[in-house]
Amino acid sequence: MSEETNFPQTTLADERGRVSESSALARNERVVLTRFGGAENLSLVRDEALAQPSAGQVRVRVLAAGVQFTDIIIRKGQYPDLKEKPPFTPGYDVIGEVDAIGEGVRGLSIGDRVADMTMIGSYAKYRLLEAQKVTPVPLEVDPAQASALVLGGMTAYQLLHRHAQVQPGQTVLIHGAAGAVGQLLLELGRHAGLRMFATARAPHAELIRSFGATAIDYEREDFAQVHPEGFDVIFDGIGERGFARSWAALKKGGFLSAYGFQQGVKSNAPFLKVGFWLGRVYLWNALPNGKRAGFYSISAMRKTHPDWFREDLSALFSLLQEGKIHPQIQERISLADVAEAHRRLEKGGLNGKLVIVP
Repeated sequence: MSEETNFPQTTLADERGRVSESSALARNERVVLTRFGGAENLSLVRDEALAQPSAGQVRVRVLAAGVQFTDIIIRKGQYPDLKEKPPFTPGYDVIGEVDAIGEGVRGLSIGDRVADMTMIGSYAKYRLLEAQKVTPVPLEVDPAQASALVLGGMTAYQLLHRHAQVQPGQTVLIHGAAGAVGQLLLELGRHAGLRMFATARAPHAELIRSFGATAIDYEREDFAQVHPEGFDVIFDGIGERGFARSWAALKKGGFLSAYGFQQGVKSNAPFLKVGFWLGRVYLWNALPNGKRAGFYSISAMRKTHPDWFREDLSALFSLLQEGKIHPQIQERISLADVAEAHRRLEKGGLNGKLVIVP
């Protein structure tokens, strides 16, 4: 996909290779993970010189960067797609304002707002991005809410429409429904015309019912008994008992859409054990019971279908701009609050997203 087909051609020739006046004297701040492990290994580095964009790159002033459970998996060194070793700056997503443009970049101007899924590097005031990979962000939307869509929203959207390929009227079960991805699955599932059941703690029941779903208190209720007829699709990012309970609760012809293993991360399960869980998900497909299972990875999906990523993210931004979806922001935090944000996220009980707003 060429850069010229991705953006309107509005860049002025003299903007390429330039920087915005507002950043001429700016200095960078960023969070650094010094070694894999606990949140105490996250430290704030101040007063760094700004990196200059190379050919094909833009530099952005970070407007918002989400803190999500995937960042915790990365912090602990348990994320399969991560090749880098500490020290590095975490940060899986970013909404930024272009403030410097490298040579050869077309279709972007200083002041444009863009989004990218970065995997690492976005817990910072400024960062570099590959211009060819960014997605335009409407100026009318809240950057913090937009950041909630880059990973969480995209995961929910693609789980529904690319991975499970849901159809109106299907009965689905959403585990961990009070989390960032869970809430977006509920909201987008309602738009898709699904009959939804959702597991969470009892205090989140009202939230779940507000999306038109049936709330299941996983501490007191067995989801298989609440709906013994079985489910057409189950979305499971928890991995409780290695996804076995979810698999058993599918009806004939049902699909298990696995996308995470929070239970394994929280219990510090060995990587080989988690790998066994994931391998078993695919082995189940050989069983003669009509059920299917698959594991969704947003990074693998983007690598295979980069056009889907930008198409789907643009669709989500349009829904946000039109007021049709409402990502919940628990709190906007500073870079100095990141370590504590990780601890709060691991503890659980949040009703919305923690977003860094440098």
